[in-house]
Amino acid sequence: MAKRKRLTPANPDYLTADGPAPEIKSMYPMGGRRSYTSAPIADVVGQNASTAALEEVADTLRRAREEGRMVLDLPLAAVDESHLVRDRTRIDDEEMASLRASIEARGQQTPIEVTDLGNGRYGLISGWRRLAALRHLSDEKPGAFETVQALLRRPDQSADAYLAMVEENEIRAGLSYYERARITARTVEQGVFETPKAALLSLYRNASRAKRSKIRSFLVLVAELDGVLRFPEDLSERLGLRVSGALSADPAAAESFRRGVQAANPATAEDEKACLEALLTPASGRASAPPAPMKNTPRPGLTMERKGDNHVVLRGPAMDAELYKSLLAFLSAAD
Repeated sequence: MAKRKRLTPANPDYLTADGPAPEIKSMYPMGGRRSYTSAPIADVVGQNASTAALEEVADTLRRAREEGRMVLDLPLAAVDESHLVRDRTRIDDEEMASLRASIEARGQQTPIEVTDLGNGRYGLISGWRRLAALRHLSDEKPGAFETVQALLRRPDQSADAYLAMVEENEIRAGLSYYERARITARTVEQGVFETPKAALLSLYRNASRAKRSKIRSFLVLVAELDGVLRFPEDLSERLGLRVSGALSADPAAAESFRRGVQAANPATAEDEKACLEALLTPASGRASAPPAPMKNTPRPGLTMERKGDNHVVLRGPAMDAELYKSLLAFLSAAD
């Protein structure tokens, strides 16, 4: 008969209130599977939340970059300044020297605007002077100025890009009427706008009607004398309008102006202005008209007296506040 094993009673110490609690061992032994301090589902949820947060940050940065709210550091060589026909036709040496000195001392303070051309290339929309200054400094100090700060723009049409360029220059540094008319003509030539009127209404939509009218008048001058005039940016509004008027009144006058300017070969802006003034007399048909005799009574109630080379006196009851304002406005607009 098999011998039965006697069972021992439970340890009475475990059953006392004052005794220590029994040791509870981990589910997984040392060296085996890891033990969890939290439920596995909590780890999965935490990882998913971290991934979602990173994706949200990445998406926010991507949208900020594409919408032009993030300043980018682009290599100077990656920016193509010939992407648009520039409205500015000359560089003021003194202004550029001041801009270079400012950038060298304080760094670039205002980003340029570019559009993505693909393959790591960017087309310049606005900021031509800043880009030119940085490239000059880069040539002078290799390694010191290799990048340009830029905002990425995505114009839906070429018209939007030209508008951005024109508006920046109108705000920062007003262009001459010749430069305004020239960029208007170029956008029509490139098919950006169908007509000069459409170009004017788009590019100078915030300008007054009088200003757009003057730009339209300068279009005649650009069409006939662009490339002939050496200092067109220095033309005053008054002289430019007179030349444009002469060209509009007599289509044959354009050839006379071209030959006259080329023959004069002006070395300075003042020389060119004098040449145009001389050409205006026969062009306007006033060559054979004798000059009107000068009177010391320009109008009833007003007398004019000259005292020396630099002193003229106007007096009389007609010299009221209105006439004074008109005279002051005329002299302010004169060359």
